[in-house]
Amino acid sequence: MKAMILAAGKGTRVRPITYVTPKPMIPILQKPVMEFLLELLRQHGFDQIMVNVSHLAEEIESYFRDGQRFGVQIAYSFEGRIDDNGKLVGEAIGSAGGMKRIQDFSPFFDDTFVVLCGDALIDLDLTEAVKWHKSKGSIATIVMKSVPKDQVSSYGIVVTDEEGRVKEFQEKPKVEEAKSTNISTGIYIFEPEIFNYIPSGVEYDIGGELFPKLVDIGAPFYAIPMDFQWVDIGKVPDYWQAIQGVLTGKIKNVGIPGHEVAPGVYTGLNVNVNWDKVDIQGPVYIGAMTKIEDGAKIIGPTMIGPNCWVCSDATVENSVIFEYSRLGAGVRLVDKLVFGRYCVDKTGASIDVQAASLDWLITDTRQKPPSTTPMERQAIAELLQTNGS
Repeated sequence: MKAMILAAGKGTRVRPITYVTPKPMIPILQKPVMEFLLELLRQHGFDQIMVNVSHLAEEIESYFRDGQRFGVQIAYSFEGRIDDNGKLVGEAIGSAGGMKRIQDFSPFFDDTFVVLCGDALIDLDLTEAVKWHKSKGSIATIVMKSVPKDQVSSYGIVVTDEEGRVKEFQEKPKVEEAKSTNISTGIYIFEPEIFNYIPSGVEYDIGGELFPKLVDIGAPFYAIPMDFQWVDIGKVPDYWQAIQGVLTGKIKNVGIPGHEVAPGVYTGLNVNVNWDKVDIQGPVYIGAMTKIEDGAKIIGPTMIGPNCWVCSDATVENSVIFEYSRLGAGVRLVDKLVFGRYCVDKTGASIDVQAASLDWLITDTRQKPPSTTPMERQAIAELLQTNGS
């Protein structure tokens, strides 16, 4: 059976992580989110998988390759061009445009197929969803969930009749304009006939253009509400909550890796810690080859990636620290996400510029802090503008 994972987006709402890591590769305790999707697809018999890629495409392709070690076959549809220096330049053409490009190249989708967004953790019964889709004679089916009213502006809103037929689709409406609290989860089931309604060679979106068109022409277009765990990581706060959910056990389909050395404290290989001289309160994950100096205090839920260095008397509380980060002596990090040279508040709405300038974050404050490069300063400026700080 055939499926597609949408992986071409830039992930602007998850910056600064997506400056160097494409959204499907964002790790949930060291495992890319897209890997969980491959496992789910394989479990339900989907073993031929197309992935559209654009932004940082090589990162995705070099990790998953042809899919052999994941028990599936994978092919990639690159959206973009190769410049005069041989560098890949991403030029995404929209979710529906990406589907159409694959089908125009060679008719790959010849039966019922599933399309998943590459930025969510799910444990959906895909087999049951496909069965319901076929029973309705649907050309397109959306898998839905209900969210609180104040969250509707982040999602595509689905309005259905009693039979589940879609009457209206609102792409990220204002709260006061939303006609439902049922949202699209980015999980779709299609028949090959869907390509009759997607134009070739242009940018075209599933939620913003294809679905409203299906409603307008009265196509057999349905949506089904299903009870399953769905954790979107489309924004920094979403990612934050996903890590917390895994560490606290609220997300059941993701295990904490490593070895449990104390109640709620997990480590990777060869962590350098004098356990009698640190204060660590779980749930905490500490990655392999990370050093925690004497006097440090770590309070969960906290994730510290591999190859990090937490200096003496530093405090890390309710934070997410990516690999190769160094926290200087006496640093206090509370409710922060540290990624390379960036330190972002857990809401994703602000950036600690002092942290980004490398003052106390990755070097001892007794040393002269290194200056940022022009590229780093530009990245900081873009992030500030994106987050409205």
